[in-house]
Amino acid sequence: MYEYITGTLTELTPTDAIVEAYGVGYDLMISLSTFSKIQNMCGSPVKLYTCHIVREGDESLYGFADRMERAVFLQLIAVSGVGPGSARMILSAMTPSEVQEAIITNDVKKFKSVKGIGLKTAQRIIVDMKDKVDQTSGEFTFETTTGVSTVREEAVSALTLLGFPKASVEKVVSGLLKDNASLALEGVIKLALKML
Repeated sequence: MYEYITGTLTELTPTDAIVEAYGVGYDLMISLSTFSKIQNMCGSPVKLYTCHIVREGDESLYGFADRMERAVFLQLIAVSGVGPGSARMILSAMTPSEVQEAIITNDVKKFKSVKGIGLKTAQRIIVDMKDKVDQTSGEFTFETTTGVSTVREEAVSALTLLGFPKASVEKVVSGLLKDNASLALEGVIKLALKML
C-alpha cells in the first residue's frame, strides 16, 4: 500500500522511528538493523521503505532502511508460523545478508538462537525460503519475492476483513501462491473464496 515515507526523523528508539511528513507523525516499527543505519539521523531527512500490515483490527507500519531488508521481512512473514513480530526479531538479531547465508548453509542453529524461534520454525524458514535465494549470488530474487508477498498480504487482509478466520485464510492463500506464484490478487481472492 505504502512504498516509502520521506520526512524528518523526529524521534528514534531501537524499536520505533517517528517520521514527520507534511505535518503528520508516522510511527514505524523498526528492527535493530534499521536502527543502526539511521541512529545518527534524528532531526534530519530520512527515507524509510514501509510495510503496512492490517490484522484483526490492528494496523502496524513497519519501516526499513533499504529495500533488501523489507524483501527479507516480507519473505519471513510469508512463512507459516512467522508473524511480523518474529520477523522483526530475526532482523534485529541478524542482518539481511546473515539471513540469506543461514538459509543457503541450512544453519538451523542461527535461526534457533533468535528469541521465540524454535526448531520447527527455524527448519520451516529454511525450507520455505530456500527457493527464494539465488544460490549463485546469495541474494533474494526481488521481483518475484516482493510481488508474491504483496499479493499474499493484500489477499489475506481482504479475506480476513470479509470475516474468514485468519489462520485458514493464510493457509489457503499460501498454498495457492506456492502452486502458482504469478497469480494476480483478484485471482487469488476468487480461488480462495471457493476453498474457504
